Amino acid sequence: MSVRPELILDARAALGEGPRWHGAERRLYWVDIARCELHRFDPATGADEKRVFDHPVGCFAFGRAGGLLLGMKDGCATLTSWDADPQPFGEQVLANKPDYRFNDGRTDPWGRFWVGSVDTTKQTGEAALYRLDPDGRVTWIEGEMLTCNGAAFSADGSRFTHANTPSHALRIYDVVDRKLTNRRTFHQWPIGEGRPDGGSFDEAGCYWSALFDGGRVARLSPEGDVAEEVRLPVSRPTMIVFGDDDRRTAYVTSARVAGEPHSGGIFSFRVDVPGVPEWPFG
Repeated sequence: MSVRPELILDARAALGEGPRWHGAERRLYWVDIARCELHRFDPATGADEKRVFDHPVGCFAFGRAGGLLLGMKDGCATLTSWDADPQPFGEQVLANKPDYRFNDGRTDPWGRFWVGSVDTTKQTGEAALYRLDPDGRVTWIEGEMLTCNGAAFSADGSRFTHANTPSHALRIYDVVDRKLTNRRTFHQWPIGEGRPDGGSFDEAGCYWSALFDGGRVARLSPEGDVAEEVRLPVSRPTMIVFGDDDRRTAYVTSARVAGEPHSGGIFSFRVDVPGVPEWPFG
């Protein structure tokens, strides 16, 4: 039986991205990067609140003590509450790079935030993956990318994925002594069939990837083979995450495309295997 995703929020976001399920609040947080917006959506009521900032929010993590950690234009910032003002946290490593911003990030089981940048001109290829520790220390991990995307850790923290999206290749690493090692290509998509954007692991060790310009999300086996695909009614899905009390509802954000009525909306469908919960920062 085929899966039919449901439109649950006709958000019409310019660049809907970065959904994260907050278990205690039972809300889906997400961002519209192009409009500098942070949202929190209640699937039970359909209510969607938003905040607008002076600069884009590319990604975020929930804080262990509450609030949020935001990946913004120049670097990371903390938000102590929904209504608070963002406060810079850690070195603002992109402050002198006007064509760069933070794009996608994920917290690991030890409370560290792994965040990638994007070259918005898609020319110089100096985007990179960084790690932000709870004490504010920022460490450059690797570079030579255009769009660092798809960051996720497996349930036991032993594997990490991310992609340089324009390469159509998803990378995977072993995590040994809390460090990345043994980088290799996990899956290479053919040119023209969609590029790996945001993704998440499930508890079976499979990785779900949203394929931008591919109109679908794909579930990769632990060996990197395509085990399942779910088609969406929009061409530019951007990120998939899992929520609800059983973490078996997939939520998929998307980007707005002219001529696609529900593009920029958020879609959902049920899955058999729960997704990995979000670890808090700190």
